[in-house]
Amino acid sequence: MPELPEVETVRRGLEPVFTGSGLEQVELRRADLRFPFPQGFAARLAGRRVEALKRRAKYLLGELDSGETLIMHLGMSGSFRIDADDPEGAYHRAVTTKPAHDHVVFRFTSGASVTYNDPRRFGFMLLVPPGEMAAHPLFNGLGVEPLGPELTPQRLALGLRGRKAPLKAALLDQRIIAGLGNIYVCEAMHRSHLSPLRAAGTLVDAKGKPKRGLVDLVEAIRQVLGEAIEAGGSSLRDHRQTDGSLGYFQHSFRVYDREDAPCPTPGCRGHVSRVIQSGRSTFFCRDCQK
Repeated sequence: MPELPEVETVRRGLEPVFTGSGLEQVELRRADLRFPFPQGFAARLAGRRVEALKRRAKYLLGELDSGETLIMHLGMSGSFRIDADDPEGAYHRAVTTKPAHDHVVFRFTSGASVTYNDPRRFGFMLLVPPGEMAAHPLFNGLGVEPLGPELTPQRLALGLRGRKAPLKAALLDQRIIAGLGNIYVCEAMHRSHLSPLRAAGTLVDAKGKPKRGLVDLVEAIRQVLGEAIEAGGSSLRDHRQTDGSLGYFQHSFRVYDREDAPCPTPGCRGHVSRVIQSGRSTFFCRDCQK
C-alpha cells in the first residue's frame, strides 16, 4: 500500500494540472473500483473547477468550486498518468500502462488529461458534500499530520502516555499520527535508536512529558518522510510517479527489507533483525535500538 511519501509525490505531480483547472469531462470506464462511484459522479464533476489539491494522511483531496471534495485513494496498485498536447511543456507523458486498467479519465479545459489506472482496483474515489469532511468516517478519527506543525514531542506524548502496546503498533495507529506506514516507521525508529518492541508509554515520563527518545523520534519521522518525498517515494511493487517513473528511496533504506545486513549505525556491530508484529514485518537492530 502506498505510504504518505508516495501519495505526497503523486499530489505534487498532479497539482499543476488539477489546481485552478476546469474539468471539461470525466469518463468512467467501469461502474466501480473498490466501491461503486457515487451517484452522478461524472456529472457532478463536469464543469467544476479544482480550487486546490491537498493530501490528508494517504488520501488525495480535490477541493471543488462547488464546495464538494473529491477524495481519491490509490489502493495497492493505483496510479495517475498525465497526458498533454505539448510533451515539452509543464506536463509529462507517462510510461504506457495497459489500457484495460484505465478506469477513470479526467479531461481539463486546458487540453490536458489525467488517467487513473488500477489493475487490482483497490483504490476508490468519493465525493463529499460541503461541510461534511470533518465528520466523514474516513477522517473524523485521524491523528495529526506527521509533516505538519501539530506533530510535536508534547503532542505525541499525549497519545503514547500509559500505552503498553509496542511502539511500532502505536506509531501505526492512525488515530495518533495520520499517514505513517510500515516502511517509514521502521526507518524512523532505527534513526532514533528506539526498539519497536518497547512499550510505547515508556517514552513518556511520570509527568506526561516526552523523554529524549521521543524528541529524537519526532525529528526522525520528519527527516525520513522528507527525504522519501524528495526521492519520489519507494517503488517496492506498483508505485509510480505521475510521469511514469519509479521512486527510489528504497535504495536508501537503513533497515527495511535488510534482514541480516550489518547495522548502518556508525560503531554498531549488530545486524538487522526481522520480526513479525501484527502480521507485518518489522526490521530493526537489537544492538543499538533499545
